[in-house]
Amino acid sequence: MDSWQFTTERSSNDMFDVIIAGCGPTGAMLAAELRLHDVRVLVLEQETEPLSFVRIVGLHIRSLELMEMRGLLDRIRAHGRQRPAGGFFAAINKPAPQGLDSAHAYMLGIPQPVIVRLLEDHATQLGAQVRRGGAVAGFEQDDEGVTVELADGEQLRTRCLVGCDGGRSTVRKLLGVGFPGEPSRTETLMGEMEVGVPREEIAARVTEIRQTNERFWLRPFGEGVYSVLVPAAGVGDRAEPPTLEDFRQQLLTIAGTDFGVHSPRWLSRFGDATRLAERYRVGRVLLAGDAAHIHPPTGGQGLNLGVQDAFNLGWKLAAYLRGWAPETLLDTYEAERRPVAEDVLDNTRAQMELHSAEPGPRALRRLLTELMDFDEVNRHLIEKITAIGIRYDFGEGPDLLGRRLPDIDVNQGHLYGLLRRGRGLLLDRTERLTAGGWSDRVDHLADPSAALDVPSVLLRPDGHVAWIGDDQRDLDDHLSRWFGKPAH
Repeated sequence: MDSWQFTTERSSNDMFDVIIAGCGPTGAMLAAELRLHDVRVLVLEQETEPLSFVRIVGLHIRSLELMEMRGLLDRIRAHGRQRPAGGFFAAINKPAPQGLDSAHAYMLGIPQPVIVRLLEDHATQLGAQVRRGGAVAGFEQDDEGVTVELADGEQLRTRCLVGCDGGRSTVRKLLGVGFPGEPSRTETLMGEMEVGVPREEIAARVTEIRQTNERFWLRPFGEGVYSVLVPAAGVGDRAEPPTLEDFRQQLLTIAGTDFGVHSPRWLSRFGDATRLAERYRVGRVLLAGDAAHIHPPTGGQGLNLGVQDAFNLGWKLAAYLRGWAPETLLDTYEAERRPVAEDVLDNTRAQMELHSAEPGPRALRRLLTELMDFDEVNRHLIEKITAIGIRYDFGEGPDLLGRRLPDIDVNQGHLYGLLRRGRGLLLDRTERLTAGGWSDRVDHLADPSAALDVPSVLLRPDGHVAWIGDDQRDLDDHLSRWFGKPAH
């Protein structure tokens, strides 16, 4: 074990490698990814207790694949409910296309406090330290690190600071990074509650209203519980959850009945604010998750976008701190993830327009509904929402270059089982290649039976294909590009 590796007994005067502000899904996942590489991590969470606010969130295909890569999926899936991977784009009711290229072609609905707890447990089991009631109040960075000041005046020292502290990020504001975009123009109430009228009556009324108002539904969950979505009267403070009376008033206004709603499980509100940070990194301070981007929740992409930020950033930041990162590696975090966020912001803008009750958007929605009967259109939109269509720009090459590799069969079982340690992987069907001096960072599997239609691939720790070929010299060049100089 390296002398600077994390230990649980440490004084506040010691320097951490990374301090993460915010222990939501993004911050917890990032902490775990860093700990896979023995990076000393402290996560500061402003809230003193875990959130009791119960909201159901969805893990899409790509996030499920990433959880499988780290051996987390089985324990997460035990707490969730699977549903088909279709009907997400603007809630247009079309089934998922056949043959989606994933072993996890579904959406997993799971209570938000549960997924946060599971990811936090994963991070702490790997050795991350989480401190609750620790709010970042200020920081200063220099050539050697960052001095972080907490709200109680305590100062901590770290080599890097990452803001995963949400859409109102203190870290982003203190960093002076702009957050341009559009403020909320509309707001929607969402929750789960029981109802007091027959199911048939609800279904008939909802069908009638949704002919002109897509931002309205009551969907049965079973045992008399319904998911309720209804437009709010105006734009309020999202920090304050709505009340059951707010739901009753809006249901009466729009549907002429409150459906006898009672016994809420959880209540929330969301707006359509859409903003993107101008930069993801300034020196030793970085942004991830909602601190870097916010958008309407239509399509259920927000949590997934943040978790995938963490998977992209974790191994790169660890490489930077461990000293083997190529000079430009950390810059690829923003270069790769910011365009993905831009695309998510654009598709949620489009989806919100398609929810409008105005004649023009209604006509456009009818046209898109027809177009989605074409498999290519439906498939493109589902791959966009679920993030399995992402292709990072690694330069010219086959279409597979820059894309994620599905969980193919290999002679040791399944591919993703080989990525648990967060290292690179050379999957070699030729049996002639070697990871050589990079073997401390890249695993090697020689398997001529692997279900690939190319000779060999080099995978990054996030499962994206960094190289395709069969030439050792070309491979060495790409190993240097992504994993630095060989150890010997």
